[in-house]
Amino acid sequence: MMTTDNEAPLSGYTVIELCSTIAGPACTRLLADFGAEVIKIEPAEGDPVRNMGSHDGSVSLYATTILRNKQSVSINLRTEQGQNLVKKLIAQADIVVENFRPGTLERLGLDYSTLSADNPGLVMVRISGYGQTGPYKDRPGYGVTCEAVAGVRHMTGDPDRPPARVALAVTDEHTAVFAAFGALMAILQRQKTGKGQVVDTTLYESAFSMMEPHVPAYDRLKIIPKRVGSNLPSTAPNSLYPTKDGSYVLIAANNDVIFQRLAKAMGQPELISDERYATQRARAARVKEVNKIVEDWASGYTAAEIETRLIAAEVPVSKVFTMEDIFHDPHFEEREMLVKVPHPKLGELTMMGIVPKLSDTPGKIRHAGHVVGQDTAEVLQKKLGMKREDIAELSKHGIVFTSQ
Repeated sequence: MMTTDNEAPLSGYTVIELCSTIAGPACTRLLADFGAEVIKIEPAEGDPVRNMGSHDGSVSLYATTILRNKQSVSINLRTEQGQNLVKKLIAQADIVVENFRPGTLERLGLDYSTLSADNPGLVMVRISGYGQTGPYKDRPGYGVTCEAVAGVRHMTGDPDRPPARVALAVTDEHTAVFAAFGALMAILQRQKTGKGQVVDTTLYESAFSMMEPHVPAYDRLKIIPKRVGSNLPSTAPNSLYPTKDGSYVLIAANNDVIFQRLAKAMGQPELISDERYATQRARAARVKEVNKIVEDWASGYTAAEIETRLIAAEVPVSKVFTMEDIFHDPHFEEREMLVKVPHPKLGELTMMGIVPKLSDTPGKIRHAGHVVGQDTAEVLQKKLGMKREDIAELSKHGIVFTSQ
C-alpha cells in the first residue's frame, strides 16, 4: 500500500535541516521518509557527506539516499543576509535540526531564544558530540570518538587485540533515531501546551545507552566489561562458528529452551541433562567450553546444512550475509528493503528501504537526494514570496546558490 503525501504521518510538518555528515541528515531522512517537508540548508560546496562513500561518476551514491525526500537550498550562513533568510524560513517551520558544535548557532544569531521569539512552537533538535552543557561540550566529536568516551570501543573486538571498530556509522545512525524520537515527543508535548522546546541529543550518550546492563554491574560488583570477540558476554552458545565450507554461521541459543533444541539438533541430547550445561547460568560460567562444543559440531557441516537443520529446530541461526547475498535474498525483496528509485543521471538505482513499517500510513521514497541548491529558487519563492530577479541578485553576490 502506498500513501499519498497528504496521508503520510508527518505530512504538514516543515523541518529545516542545518546539518552535515551523518547523524543530523539521517535524523531528517527519517522524518522526510514519513512525509515531513524537509528543507536542507547547505553551503555552495555542499554537505561533506556528498564526498563520503562511493561515487558513480560525479554522483555521490551516499547522498542519493541520506538526502532523499529533501529539498536542497544553498544559503551562505556566513553572511548576515543569509542568516536572515534562514531565520525567515525557520519562522514558518515546526522543527529545526542542527548538528553544529555548541555555540555556533548562537554566534550566527540563530539561537533558540531568538528563533522561538518569532515562533514559540518551534522544536529545535540539537545533535552534538557531548551535549550543550558539561565540561566536554566544546570538544569536536564524531561517532567514533564518542564511542571511545562511552566505553563502547573498549568492548569492541577480540580480547587479544587492540579495540576494533565496526566499519559503519553505528553511533551516528543510533543517534539519529534518538533525535527523531525526541523531535516527535516534543511535537506531541506542543499539542498540549502550544510551546516548543530544545531536544539535546548527543553521540556519546546514544553510544552509552548501549552499555545499559554494564552500569549497575559496575556499581554493585565493580565489573569492567572486556572485549570478547564474536561471543556474547555471559551467554553461550552465542557466537560465530566456522563451517565445513569456509563460511561462518551465527548461532544464538540464549535460553534453556533454545539450548535444548540445539542440543537435539546437534545429536547431543545428553547435554540437556549435564549439570555443566543444563542451565543458562551454568553455561555462562563455561562460555569457552560451550562454544568449543558447538564449534566442533559446526565444522562438520556446510553453512547451508546448518541453517536448514537449525531453522527446522527453531534455533536462531544465520550465515553471515554479504551485500551480494542481500541483493539476492527473497526476504529483503519481499520486505521492500531494496527499493529501486529513479535518478536523473543514473536512470535508476537501488537504495535502502524504509524503517519502520506502518500498516496504514507507511513511509514513501518520493525522490533521490537532490544536487546542491537544486531547490533554492523554488523554496525562496514559495516560502518567502521572493521574486526570481531578487534571488538572482542574491546569487550574484554569493548569498545563495542555485544549481539551475
